[in-house]
Amino acid sequence: MASAAANVGEARAEPRGYALWRERKLASYPKRAEDLIVEVRDPRALSATERGAILERCASANMAVYASRCGEDADKEIPRALGQQFGLARLDPNWLADDDGISSIAVRDAAARGEFIPYTSKPIRWHTDGYYNPPERRIRAFVLHCVRGAAEGGETQLLDHELAYLLLSEANPDWARALMRADAMTIPERANGGEVARAAQSGPVFSFDDDGTLHMRYTARTVSIQWAEDADTASAAKFLAQWLGEDARFALRLKLAPGMGVICNNVLHARSAFRDEPGRPRLLYRARYYDRIRG
Repeated sequence: MASAAANVGEARAEPRGYALWRERKLASYPKRAEDLIVEVRDPRALSATERGAILERCASANMAVYASRCGEDADKEIPRALGQQFGLARLDPNWLADDDGISSIAVRDAAARGEFIPYTSKPIRWHTDGYYNPPERRIRAFVLHCVRGAAEGGETQLLDHELAYLLLSEANPDWARALMRADAMTIPERANGGEVARAAQSGPVFSFDDDGTLHMRYTARTVSIQWAEDADTASAAKFLAQWLGEDARFALRLKLAPGMGVICNNVLHARSAFRDEPGRPRLLYRARYYDRIRG
C-alpha cells in the first residue's frame, strides 16, 4: 500500500498516494478560525511547545495564528524574530516596504502609497502576496502582525491554497494543467510618470518547487489582469473566481486584535473594508519572504 506523501507535489504522480494525501488534507483542515490560534507569551522568543503548536497548524493548513501578550507594542522586531524561528530569513525588499524590508500597513493619503489598495480602508479581494513578482522573487511565506485593529471591520479571511488546487483538479484536471502554464496569468506593466516602474510579468497560477511544495500566484482582481486566451484557462479562472466569491468553502475568518498575527506559506487571503478610530489608525506589519516555513 502506498504511504501518504508529505505534500501534494509528491502525491499527484500516483493515484493512491494522491487519494491518501487528499483524505489527510480534508480530515486535518481546521473547521473554525479559532482552531488556528496558538496562545504565546512573546512571539520574539517562543517556547518549544508554542513553536511546535504553530508548526502543527502549518502542517495541516499552511498557516497559523498566534495571540500574544504584546498588545500594541509597535516593535517591528516582533514579526522579524518570529519569522527567524521558522527559517524565514530572506525578506522581499519590495518598493512599498519600509527601509528595513517590513511594510507598515495603514491608511495613507494618495501621495504616500494611498493609491494602492492595502494602504486604504477598502476591501481587498482574494489573492496571494507578490503575484506580480518575477520567479526569482517568489513569495513563499509571510508574517502579518497586528499592532492596532480597526474600530469597525477589517476582518482577515484565510484559505489554504492547496485546497484551491485540490478542488480545481477534481472539477477538471485540464483546468489545473492550464493554470500551470508559464503564460497562464499576466500582470501588465506598471507605469509611473511615463516610465516603466515594473515590467509585465507572466507566469503560472500553480507551480511546484523542487521539494514538491505547491505555490499559488493569484489575484481575484478583474482589471489589469490578462489570462491566457484558451478555453481551459478561461474556465479555470471562472471556477476560482466563483468559488472564492460566492462560496469560499474552507475560508476562515477572524479579526486580528493587537498582539495577534498570521504566519503562513503565502495562503490565499482577503480583507474586509474597515473604519478607523480617529487618532488610532489600524496598523499591521507585514514581512514577506522568499523562504517557506521550516521545522
